[in-house]
Amino acid sequence: MQQVTPRVYTDTTLRGCNPSFVVTSDGAVVIDTPQLPTRAVAMRQEAEAHGPIRFVINTEHHVDHIFGNYYFRGAGPVVAHVEVARNFMLPTQVPEPYAYAHEALPTDDPGGEAIFPDKDTYFRDPGRPAVTFTQDLTLRVGGHTFELLHTPGHTVGQIAVHVPEERTVFTGDTIFSDCQTWLYVSNIDQWLAALERIRALDFDHLVPGHGPVTTKAYVDVQRAFLLEWVTAVAVGVGKGWTREECVARISFADRFPVDIGQEYMMGHIQARNVESLYDKLSAGQRP
Repeated sequence: MQQVTPRVYTDTTLRGCNPSFVVTSDGAVVIDTPQLPTRAVAMRQEAEAHGPIRFVINTEHHVDHIFGNYYFRGAGPVVAHVEVARNFMLPTQVPEPYAYAHEALPTDDPGGEAIFPDKDTYFRDPGRPAVTFTQDLTLRVGGHTFELLHTPGHTVGQIAVHVPEERTVFTGDTIFSDCQTWLYVSNIDQWLAALERIRALDFDHLVPGHGPVTTKAYVDVQRAFLLEWVTAVAVGVGKGWTREECVARISFADRFPVDIGQEYMMGHIQARNVESLYDKLSAGQRP
C-alpha cells in the first residue's frame, strides 16, 4: 500500500474505492474496505501487522466501500453514518450491490472466487455498522483523533474523516481525483457545501474516494466539474432538448478516464449523470 505519511496507508491501484488505514499507538483504524476479496484479506493482514484493528469506518454505503467489511469481521466495530446503515447492501440499488461485487472477480480478482461467500452466507453477517451517528462523531485512538464529519452530497450518509495529527483528510467520494465523477444519486447543492466544509479543514494530504492522493487545491477542480455538469444539462433543458437528446449530446467522457476496472462503464456514467440532472432540472428542482 502507498504510504502517505509515516502512519497513513492507502491503495489507489484497485478496482473500487481507495481503502486506507491509519496506525496509532493503540492499533489501526481502517477507513473503507476493499471490494475485492483477496485484497481485503491482504489489507487486513497488513493493518494487523501494526496492531489490532480498533475501528473500521465506512465513508458511504456504495458497495465498493463496504463489501470488504465481510473480511474484517471479528476486528473492531464498524462505524458509519446512520444512513449508511439504512442503505447497506440493499438489493433495490442499481447496480444490485452483491451481484456487482461478484461481477468484478473474473477480471480484477480471479483468486477471490474461492473466498466469495454465497448470498445466504454473506447476508447472515456482512459486517454491518455497529456504531452509527447522525451528525458528526469524534473517535480518539491512542494519540490520534478521527473527526468523522457528515458531508452529504454524493450520498446521503457521506462522511469525511479528518485526522489532524497526520494532516490528512479521507474524503470518500466527495472527491474523485483525476477520474470520472458518479453523481446520478447525488444532491449537488449538498455536495458543493461538503466541498466547502472540507476546504475549511487544516490539512496537507487529501485521500479521495477514487484516484490518486492529492491536495486541498483539488477541491476547486471537483467543484468546477460539478458545476460544469449542472450547467451543461441546464443549457440543454433551456434549449428545449428532450431527455434523450440531452443524453445523446452531453458528455464529459473526454475530460477524465473512468477509475480502474470500470472503463467499460463510461457510457453508463455519462447517461445516468445526465438523466439524473435532467429529471431534477426539468421538474424545477434544485440539482
